Amino acid sequence: MQISFFEEFPTKDNLAKIKYISFPTKVYLAAHSLKEFNEIILSSKNVKEKIYWPLLSKEEGYWFSPFSKRRAVKRALEEVQEKNIPVMIDAELPTHQNPLLYFTEFPFFFRTRNYLRSFVSQHKKVYTAEYFPSSKCAERILYFFGLGFTTKSHYPIKMIYSSMHNFGQDAMRRQIQQAQKQFGKRLRIGLGTLTHGILGTEPSISLEMLERDLRICKELGVEEVILFRLGGMNKKYQKVLEKFIPKFV
Repeated sequence: MQISFFEEFPTKDNLAKIKYISFPTKVYLAAHSLKEFNEIILSSKNVKEKIYWPLLSKEEGYWFSPFSKRRAVKRALEEVQEKNIPVMIDAELPTHQNPLLYFTEFPFFFRTRNYLRSFVSQHKKVYTAEYFPSSKCAERILYFFGLGFTTKSHYPIKMIYSSMHNFGQDAMRRQIQQAQKQFGKRLRIGLGTLTHGILGTEPSISLEMLERDLRICKELGVEEVILFRLGGMNKKYQKVLEKFIPKFV
């Protein structure tokens, strides 16, 4: 099972936490432009791949959805459209960043949704960070609102942040298995949170809960888990992760 990391704030201090990673990994790096992404340096032989995680400004919606500023969505994605660069689309609503967008961007909802779907289906390698649906009905609602994708080539990352909402072992297993039926080996799982994100209120996951979630994913044959986020890594988390890396087992 591949263990990777998100990093929403790729500052020098946060990137320095790569010292706690003693195994091959991937890092999903947030940036407001491709130029900014390309300037990020991760000094570690263990980082095997960097994935571009584009962000919008808070006024534009920050994350990507049909309610994000349409011009901003096109600007960000057209920049990488013809390039062989792995991209992660963080599909979330702008509620916490700029709720006014629900009104100003509503007339463009279907056009922006179609544009996002087209990009996900056509770009060479796309990951999509998505809400974790609690039911099939919720999954259909997320798809309608452009927060879930059903193409046969992208890699969906279902965000299961137990420190924020503990679904329980049974529900977690059931939903992962359901998603595996749809996406197969392409399914990725986001776990955490190791520390806060843009909201500033996300609690850190306990060592016991992180180990539980990793064990569930490993038992179910999940190809890759991505931890939110690298800046929260420390020696205690490192010891938990190394239990799931073959050479440390």
